[in-house]
Amino acid sequence: MITSDDSVWPPSSSDRGCIPARRERERRRAIRRRRRVAALTLIALVAIAELLIGGGRGGSHSAQLSAVANAPRSVAARTSPLRRITRPARGIAIVRTAAFSPGSLPQTHAYPSARSALFKSLMTSLWTGIVHDSLAPALAAFFPKDAYVQLKAIASASSDWTDRLVHDYHLDISAAHALLGRHAASARLIAVDVQASYGHWIEPGVCYNRIGYYEMPNARIVYREDGRTRSFGIASMISWRGVWYVVHLGAILRSTDSGIVDEPASGPGSSAYSATC
Repeated sequence: MITSDDSVWPPSSSDRGCIPARRERERRRAIRRRRRVAALTLIALVAIAELLIGGGRGGSHSAQLSAVANAPRSVAARTSPLRRITRPARGIAIVRTAAFSPGSLPQTHAYPSARSALFKSLMTSLWTGIVHDSLAPALAAFFPKDAYVQLKAIASASSDWTDRLVHDYHLDISAAHALLGRHAASARLIAVDVQASYGHWIEPGVCYNRIGYYEMPNARIVYREDGRTRSFGIASMISWRGVWYVVHLGAILRSTDSGIVDEPASGPGSSAYSATC
């Protein structure tokens, strides 16, 4: 006695003609199921990729990196982020943003503004370095290395940037920190005064430069400490792509390997024009 729904085997002669048709229908259903699964899998993968490449806005992955740790990196990330995808042990794609240097782009003839949000951000980074006697944050406000290599018509411009310019910059930051004294942590930046009329264009070929740029002498850092307004100078800033960067903080030339504070004064002080390069 048959107690299940299974068909009797072998089939009768009347059923034999239906078997190929039934098998074909089953084969087609199986193909359609596989296609649906593949399509759903593809849609899920595309959605995950879009979330990861878009910066993981809805996620909380701790390995996601932001493009600005400091002023130049923030600008870089907003300007032209470079992305590299790596795969951790669990096979999840992580998007990492590489730091972008404005010095990698060509120079322009745009005249910089001392009122822009970018300039204020760079000067805040400089001030942070002075308050904490730290070169790292202050480098945001310093003339970019890649730009200096493009600018200078000298051998080993890269080494000159590191061994001379940044070295002197570090010394001057420490000297400015010493000027603030034991209450440095409470000193507050009020403004960086820049006389726009002092800016002048340095032609290519002058002072061993192969690219032109604007130079701004004798800007003033104005701050408040212990209830008093005080100030000191920035010896020289030069432009790259319409942005002022510090190139000499305490002095353009120095006779000793020591830090210098440029004309410290009680009150906002005053600056004078000087045609330097």
